Amino acid sequence: MAELTLLLKAPPTISSPSQSRSQPKPMASSLGTAASSRIFASSFSARPRLSLRSSSSSSPSLFSFSSSLKSLAFSPLSSHSSRHQRRSAVNVSGSGGFSTVASPKCAASDPDQLKSAREDIKELLKSKFCHPILIRLGWHDAGTYNKNIEEWPQRGGANGSLRFEVELKHAANAGLVNALKLIQPIKDKFSGVTYADLFQLASATAIEEAGGPKSPMKYGRVDVSGPNECPEEGRLPDAGPPLPADHLRNVFYRMGLNDKEIVALSGAHTLGRSRPERSGWGKPETKYTKDGPGAPGGQSWTVQWLKFDNSYFKDIKAKRDEDLLVLPTDAVIFEDPSFKVYAEKYAEDQETFFKDYAEAHAKLSNLGAKFDPPEGIVLDDAPKQAAPEKFVAAKYSTGQVVTMNNLFHFIIASDF
Repeated sequence: MAELTLLLKAPPTISSPSQSRSQPKPMASSLGTAASSRIFASSFSARPRLSLRSSSSSSPSLFSFSSSLKSLAFSPLSSHSSRHQRRSAVNVSGSGGFSTVASPKCAASDPDQLKSAREDIKELLKSKFCHPILIRLGWHDAGTYNKNIEEWPQRGGANGSLRFEVELKHAANAGLVNALKLIQPIKDKFSGVTYADLFQLASATAIEEAGGPKSPMKYGRVDVSGPNECPEEGRLPDAGPPLPADHLRNVFYRMGLNDKEIVALSGAHTLGRSRPERSGWGKPETKYTKDGPGAPGGQSWTVQWLKFDNSYFKDIKAKRDEDLLVLPTDAVIFEDPSFKVYAEKYAEDQETFFKDYAEAHAKLSNLGAKFDPPEGIVLDDAPKQAAPEKFVAAKYSTGQVVTMNNLFHFIIASDF
């Protein structure tokens, strides 16, 4: 099928030979934004190598790419000139759908731009209170990892593949286009940061800014180059399987995670809410969500659902409040003998929970990633003992967010 390709090119800069390498900037754009853009006819024959199986999920369709993705901000590269500045192509099919294409050559992220991007993410969180959906974005990109596959990127994991239409349309990723809309301007501004790194940077920063622990993160993840390198659908967990404990172990053992890490990561449900019209789970509204933040409604796991603490474990154990959500995969952590050991400990000891969560989050964020340099890039010194309730987002649990979603099980639609 004949298609149109839109080339977005950075304004002229004084460059060195190392600046001439290409880097993917594959997010779909609003056509007609850049005066320097030129459109020409081309053909695009790349198809995904991994077949997608259709989902019988009751989740609504993700979005219409002819309308939603056009709204993504995609401006010409900013004044942040660096060796990482590139041009990218966006293929627009005759049917109105979008398929994003990146250059096959990727580079490590620039450390200074990573630090600056982190500051912009903090400002975004302060203004939009979008902590949950940014955490979900990082987890879903990494959570496709299969330890039984050695080859990159076939093994899945944190490689930036979630920016492509074919993967965004997986039922488990419903609503994540809204997370991309939020962080795309940061990607445009800091072109020397890969999508794979930006997703994980946003996720870790959101945890910290909600009062959670600082994870021992590293960066330098290489991006996949095109949609043909996306994983097949079906690698992410469900929330209501017939045998919740077996299902969690099947999925997370495949990633190389253990029982302690499964329970620790479950604790991220201290943030967020579920909307039944998008996920099939939860109440339309509760006393904790009827006034927002953001669009009112949905059901949260905790009372202060923008505050990262150990209340998730306390509330499940207490079973006192019918307005708080408990999924089958939540309840099982206090039913399965092995899971229960850790759940009981975290309900009593927030410091231990924070320590174990930080380690599990960092491990998840590295799954399947290819680093350049191989040892990765560390932005800070080793994290100190986590100090709870660092950020004030919890104060807004009755008043202004754009988002929410189910975090840990990777299946609940976002709250946008």
